[in-house]
Amino acid sequence: MVFTAKVEQLPHVTSYINGLLKTIRCTPKTRLCIDTAVEEIFVNIANYAYGQSGGHVTVQAEATPHLVTITFMDSGVPYDPLSNPEPDITLPAEKRSIGGLGIFMAKKLMDELVYTHKDGQNILTMKKYL
Repeated sequence: MVFTAKVEQLPHVTSYINGLLKTIRCTPKTRLCIDTAVEEIFVNIANYAYGQSGGHVTVQAEATPHLVTITFMDSGVPYDPLSNPEPDITLPAEKRSIGGLGIFMAKKLMDELVYTHKDGQNILTMKKYL
């Protein structure tokens, strides 16, 4: 599915993913983990990939009873969110640098995250083993 890279599109992205998760009887706890990771990734793309010019995000999702794979593709500014160091969550909030918490959460909630940049596309794939 292709979505406009705007935060307002998040409910449509989540609906698409949840429709797929219903077909495999995903538990509510696992669905919440996946939804949270999807939100973090999609909102980052919507807010930072294109700037004022706007663009699109392709979201591909596949599910089996044992694995959910979700891939986000955009042609925005090349950016590998996995290359940044993880935030120091032991520091008080006021002493932490801004940014990085969303991707940190996605890494913790999902079992695998892989980034590539190919043919002008940022491609981030997340996997959750069931």
